[in-house]
Amino acid sequence: MRLAMKTVAVGVTSAALIAISLPSVAHDGKLTFAPVLAEAIPAVVSIQVEQGARIGPWPNRGSAGSGVIIDARKGHVVTNHHVIDRAEKITVTLNDRRSFEAELIGSDPDTDIGLLKIAADNLQALPLGDSDELAVGDLVVAIGNPFGLSQTATSGIVSALGRSGFIRGGYEDFIQTDASINPGNSGGALVDLEGRLVGVNTVIVSQRSGGSAGLGFAVPTNIVRAVTDQLVEHGTVHRGRLGVLIGDVTPDAIEKYGLESDKGAVVDRVLPDSAAEAAGIEPEDVIVRLDDEDVVNMQDLRNRIALASAGQDVELVVIRGGKRRIIEATIGRVIQVDTPRSVPAPTVAGAKFGDLSRQHRLFGRVDGAEVVEVDRGSRAWELGLRSGDVITAVNGRRVGSVGEFERAVAEGTPYTIQLQRGNWQMSGVVR
Repeated sequence: MRLAMKTVAVGVTSAALIAISLPSVAHDGKLTFAPVLAEAIPAVVSIQVEQGARIGPWPNRGSAGSGVIIDARKGHVVTNHHVIDRAEKITVTLNDRRSFEAELIGSDPDTDIGLLKIAADNLQALPLGDSDELAVGDLVVAIGNPFGLSQTATSGIVSALGRSGFIRGGYEDFIQTDASINPGNSGGALVDLEGRLVGVNTVIVSQRSGGSAGLGFAVPTNIVRAVTDQLVEHGTVHRGRLGVLIGDVTPDAIEKYGLESDKGAVVDRVLPDSAAEAAGIEPEDVIVRLDDEDVVNMQDLRNRIALASAGQDVELVVIRGGKRRIIEATIGRVIQVDTPRSVPAPTVAGAKFGDLSRQHRLFGRVDGAEVVEVDRGSRAWELGLRSGDVITAVNGRRVGSVGEFERAVAEGTPYTIQLQRGNWQMSGVVR
């Protein structure tokens, strides 16, 4: 749907006028976002999550967020990984108040994207726009369910592009916006003035109150598209690997390598037996282009390689010795290496523990022993432990690893545990 545009003259001084384009409607000439919202709001859904059994006397935990229908025929709904992480039941409620239990197709913590499927007729989807076309200053609308207020719309501009630093070890290229985003907006839509989805709202930088401070961040749709395509095909994301250690182009590097700008990524090291080595990439090469797009910086190249498919042929342009070279490479695949796990004391039989993995969303935020696996119906399950929980203390003493946890419980029951589950802190007694 292409929104009608109207040119309006706005006075900036008594002697000068400037023309700007703003959305309009046909009836009375008033400026409004109504045509965009009429098309977009039915595609934004509310998501309720039940996250498992209780710890001690505490009841089941629930959380809520938002989602966006991106394929009406297949019933595909995109949301954030952190909204549906470790969910035992996911309910999607549409704008027309119909509710459906959702099937989890897959999710990716490294981009914070999850994909659901609902069996529903008469759905309306949002078309995916090209987030690479966004520019700072573009008007956007955020739609979601903040604080349970369904289909709330707020407007603002694109404040910045290419933001990162929110997902430890993740693949980030966030759109920053000053459109008001609050708890419950996670997984909702960031829409441009043509009614296209350009981002999935994900993160806010908040004041202590937890409310909006005008700093909201969305995963751009070009990342969303790449991730959801893989989730549909594989149920997970198979990350591409080139096999280079890279850095940003510094002022010294511009002079050293005879570069024209600070765009690109400098190869510090080529890993043995990698796609880069096979292609002939060398240390001190500066990668300035990947296929038909320039490389902005190290993070840009890292993201694009990671979201490429293993076995995909790519064309790289590198600067070597002040000259441009074209190098053909075939993307390799990241091989996931499982961290060795430890079997716990018999007092929590049915659960397996390990040191907190780098892939865990709480890595770097808390220390403790990660609950890796819990057998349904076991003693650990009955106690309320769930996969992904992080035990942070036993009998009031901090535990920073699985070894410290096992030593702390070696004397047997009863003992008190404290654990972190997402943003929740809980405690209970093991008897």
